[in-house]
Parts: sequence; C-alpha cells; structure tokens
Amino acid sequence: MSFYNFENTDPEAEDIHYMKLALAEAHKAIEADEIPIGAIIVSKNRIVGRGYNLTERFNDVTAHAEMQAFTSAAQTLGGKYLKDCTLYVTIEPCVMCAGASYWTQIGRIVYGAREEKRGFLSKNANLLHPKTILKGGVLADDCASLMRKFFEKKRL
Repeated sequence: MSFYNFENTDPEAEDIHYMKLALAEAHKAIEADEIPIGAIIVSKNRIVGRGYNLTERFNDVTAHAEMQAFTSAAQTLGGKYLKDCTLYVTIEPCVMCAGASYWTQIGRIVYGAREEKRGFLSKNANLLHPKTILKGGVLADDCASLMRKFFEKKRL
C-alpha cells in the first residue's frame, strides 16, 4: 500500500488528497459500469485499504465500496478493528456501511457528498461507533457530479 508524508501540511489538505484517491476508485467503478462510489482507508498516512462498488460484478448487494475497503484494510493490518484509521468515501455511507463501520470501530469517516435518499444520516445518525469522528463535504461537488453524470448517462 502507499505511504504519504503529511507532517508539514494542514488536515484539510490531507483530507482533500485522500478524497481525490477515493474519487480515483470511484472512476474504476464507472469503468466497470458500477455506481461510482470509491473508498480509501488510511492509517498513519498509509493507505491500508481501498475499494469501489462491485455489486453488479459480484451480484451482491453488500459489495459496496466501503465494505470492500474494510475487508482490504483488515487483511492489510491483520485485524478487524480499525480504530486508528480514517475511511474516505465519496458518498455518505448507507445504513449497512455505517453499521459495518461501527463494528470496525473506525476512528474517523470523511465523506464527500451527502446521500439524501439512502445515506445513514437521514435514517439513523446514531449508527457510528461512539468514538468515530464524522466529517462531510470534502470535495462534495466533485463527488456529487460523478454520481449525477453516471445516472444521467444511464437514463439516456
């Protein structure tokens, strides 16, 4: 996995950097004709997990970007708990992914755009682990635009 040194930058720059990498994962989803959501998990400036939606490829409704990234990070770190990690995901997690994040005890979740219809915040904002820090709106316009363009193309 990749390592980046952010000792001399501000936290906002770090969040933008990793969200851009999550967007790159979302572009992989588009190439696979999947809903364009991408996720990166970072621990101590090192990418330990990544994923994008694979629900169509696997014919599996649980194969969301976050779930792929959780599995990847757990394998990389050799454990299921991600207390010292940050999940960067292009779209607000759904209820399932927020619930899974609870079980990983992930330290922080940073998402791009809100998901008003299926996002966990509109269903039950208390799904995260009590110690998980949540931040939204990082590159929100870029993340939302990718989704909008994908679905516009589907409707043609």
